[in-house]
Amino acid sequence: MNENVVKTCMVCGEPKEEGMTIVTEFICTSCESEMVNTKVEDERYPFFVRQLKQLWVRFHA
Repeated sequence: MNENVVKTCMVCGEPKEEGMTIVTEFICTSCESEMVNTKVEDERYPFFVRQLKQLWVRFHA
């Protein structure tokens, strides 16, 4: 049986069922979509960069 597992998104901090795991961190589908479609000039871009930087920091800790 496949059960939906709720994980906390590392970007928005919300519990979600759908998304992807990179290294050990979960990113929900809505945040993934928003990050992929955010232009470098967008004011949210630096926030996404900081959040994704945590993947590297946690992986190399």
